[in-house]
Amino acid sequence: MVSKLNSPEILHFLIIVTLVLVSARFLGEVFRKFNQPAVIGEILAGIILGPSLIGTYFPGFFDAIFLVQPKAYSAFDGLSNVGIIILMFVAGLEVELGKIRKYGKHAASISLAGLIFPFAIGFFTVWFFYGYLFNNPTDNKLIPAMFFGTALSITALSVCAKILMDLNILKTKIGMLTLTAAMIDDFFGWILFSIILQLMNKEGEGGFGSVLMILLFVAVLMTAGKWAINKILEFSEKHLKQPGGSITVGILLCFIGAVFTEYLGIRGVFGAFLMGVVVGDSKYFKEKYQDILHQFIVNIFAPLFFASIGLRINFIENFHLGVVAFILLVACIAKLVGAGVGARIGGLKANESMAVAFGMNARGSMEIVLGLLALQAKIIDERIFVGLVVMTMVTILIAGPMMKFFLQRHHTIHGEEVITKKVIASPHPAIAENDLTL
Repeated sequence: MVSKLNSPEILHFLIIVTLVLVSARFLGEVFRKFNQPAVIGEILAGIILGPSLIGTYFPGFFDAIFLVQPKAYSAFDGLSNVGIIILMFVAGLEVELGKIRKYGKHAASISLAGLIFPFAIGFFTVWFFYGYLFNNPTDNKLIPAMFFGTALSITALSVCAKILMDLNILKTKIGMLTLTAAMIDDFFGWILFSIILQLMNKEGEGGFGSVLMILLFVAVLMTAGKWAINKILEFSEKHLKQPGGSITVGILLCFIGAVFTEYLGIRGVFGAFLMGVVVGDSKYFKEKYQDILHQFIVNIFAPLFFASIGLRINFIENFHLGVVAFILLVACIAKLVGAGVGARIGGLKANESMAVAFGMNARGSMEIVLGLLALQAKIIDERIFVGLVVMTMVTILIAGPMMKFFLQRHHTIHGEEVITKKVIASPHPAIAENDLTL
């Protein structure tokens, strides 16, 4: 028989959702006022409400809200996990395959160097400093090393897009190259992470076969699957009431992708992300549908998810200054050198290359989701996860000012490359309004 929530459990569930959403949205808006991504405020809201602060200094209140009804918190946790799935679908929508096809050749050096060099640095950092970074090191350091390399390789696509718009260079050569390279990084970074999850199969059964299954799934989805999904979206556009019809179909495709990859033994977020890439490439899933979906996600599900991160872990107890500083330093050096050298190889000038490098250095929700999945899979521990979250927030904060500094030194912002003096409209108006969470 299906277990149902009783009345007190439903009440506590509603209290948790209300308290977390109000707190996350409030702090998110505070950070937006200072022209910073809302994700920072949303994570801080969870840290304040969670075991780090209220759980430590007001344990009675914390227990009464979050612990007295375990089923209520489990329901909230389930809701936030649904949020992860849809969040990654929306992130996939932002990966524009058309831009990759158009600028991919020129952005290849930035993307490859921005992927390979950080991955190598991250891998060897864990390989040689494994005992220092991890609380309970084991004999198997290959998987943690591969994960850390992947975590350092991915760029926050929407953070990067927002910075480029703020600096009025989204449609310039630098802007398009940076954005395209970030798209390529995100796409291949998630494929790599899904492979890592399969390689850590503790039973050792089907590891290589699962990796081949991942690659086959990507290949089929990007070819025959892309054609079939386009036909489905065409049907929904012509025969269903809009915009609700196509948005519903898009969400259903998101869940189908998540279910299928979860069934294959791959995390559901990977299927949702890839489905977002394919759906977003269809001309029948119009920009206004993406905007509506984006608004709903970044204002409801995303705040709940990012705040839930702070509720899961005691950030103060697991904060190790040396580990955090080490992760931040390695992450910045790896990405700045890799993307910067790649930009120089691609023909950009020194200051332009540094601007691109700082744009690529910005991390975001992708790293946090990836880190959370790695924590749940026991690839990393809480101390490393806290370091990754802090690194994400710091790289977001420094990206915009540093890009502006290097571009102003070179006059690129006001030079011939700039198409318009006005802020260029985002393909997603929600982002242009500082509604940045992803």
